[in-house]
Amino acid sequence: MASLAGLLQLKGHRITGSDQAAYPPMSDLLRSLKIPVAEPFAEKNLTPRPDLVIVGNAISRGNVELECVLDQQIPFVSLAQVIHDEFVAGRESLVVAGTHGKTTTTSMLAWIYEVASRGNPALAPSFLIGGVAENFGTSFQLRDTRPMILEGDEYDTAFFDKGPKFMHYFPDALILTHVEFDHADIYRDLDAVKTAFKRLVNLVPRRGRIVAFDGAPNVDECVSKAFCRVERYGFKDGSYWQVRDLTHEGAQSRWSMWRDGKTWAEFRLPMAGAHNALNATAAAALAFGQGVPLSAIKEALATFQSVKRRLEVRAEIDSITIVDDFAHHPTAIRETLKALREAYPGRRLWAVLEPRSNTLRRNVFEQELVTSLSLADRVVMAGVFKLESIPVDERMHPEHVVDALRREGRDAVLLKDADAIVESIAPELRAGDVVAILSNGGFDGIYEKLPERLRQLSVAARG
Repeated sequence: MASLAGLLQLKGHRITGSDQAAYPPMSDLLRSLKIPVAEPFAEKNLTPRPDLVIVGNAISRGNVELECVLDQQIPFVSLAQVIHDEFVAGRESLVVAGTHGKTTTTSMLAWIYEVASRGNPALAPSFLIGGVAENFGTSFQLRDTRPMILEGDEYDTAFFDKGPKFMHYFPDALILTHVEFDHADIYRDLDAVKTAFKRLVNLVPRRGRIVAFDGAPNVDECVSKAFCRVERYGFKDGSYWQVRDLTHEGAQSRWSMWRDGKTWAEFRLPMAGAHNALNATAAAALAFGQGVPLSAIKEALATFQSVKRRLEVRAEIDSITIVDDFAHHPTAIRETLKALREAYPGRRLWAVLEPRSNTLRRNVFEQELVTSLSLADRVVMAGVFKLESIPVDERMHPEHVVDALRREGRDAVLLKDADAIVESIAPELRAGDVVAILSNGGFDGIYEKLPERLRQLSVAARG
């Protein structure tokens, strides 16, 4: 919603917004754009009467502003429909979809096009991403050219449109990263998730192209009936785009990329993790197939600066490194911790988790969460965010996860909130430790509170 607000402002519209509680990085972005955000929701926020209200998918019946919109017959529309009508129609729609890796891969693709546009201005991209791409310092861009690069979200569209947002984006070319069960609040099971992605695949025209991950049977199934060309990418022999000889040196990754059974290029990426090499491979494959020169692709990946809240180093204090990652699913947590092991070999790794996403707040993935968190040396879990909003029989029990980790010999503890966590772990941290803070929300300010407490302890130790 913040990114869309910025795009609409660039088109000359006057934008205001409302939220229960906005938090960084999007609250910072909106402030920099001088787009006012009223907090909390209230009828007075609709004065003066807007010409159009865009309703986010987090808004349900009973919201005080939504009820006012309905009562006063103020025109309203969904985010996804506005994106289609204002920014997709008449352009080349390039969509990145999948359970994991969407934001990073979309940011990589946008940066590839941006670098390529230095030699060919027609390739300058417009884009809308669900995070702040650090190469741009923003999550959106609008150009008078054809490429429109979109993060294709499978979450539902609005209270009046329960289909996925990506069904409004009509891709000319599509990246499909992973397909797993997620968003347990709106999808009943894995089959329902796969149905959504199959419908997206069915939107790609015959002249289009799909670049799809080769390492997941669910992806195989989703692309099996595509009407367009499908190019697979990953580690498997025989895939059209194959990753070979992947190595990691700290936060640097290098690999060879083969195309259709032949050596094609050598890539360097200033990010750790096999998952990031795969994201980069997908972006490179799609871009090259759309006419972007290989030289621009190599330069862009070598200079890619990641995305806010994706393995983002928030502070380094007395050789203690605090990393922020937007954890929403056990698979994402696993890949994050694996990447940190590669980037910081030999260092003690802490995982501090707030179960906050609609998936992690449910008990469907408790065992998978145990497996993922076991990659850390020390595990700290907070209480479940807004537990009371989850049906009793669906609630995740963090104590079950902690007990299971302890039975496996892991050092794990449950603490009620950010303040308790900071006071407990700050005195225990030592030089060389890496602390991964895992949450898809603000986590009650822990990203600021923990560094501040470490600074206080450092000053006290120096006397």
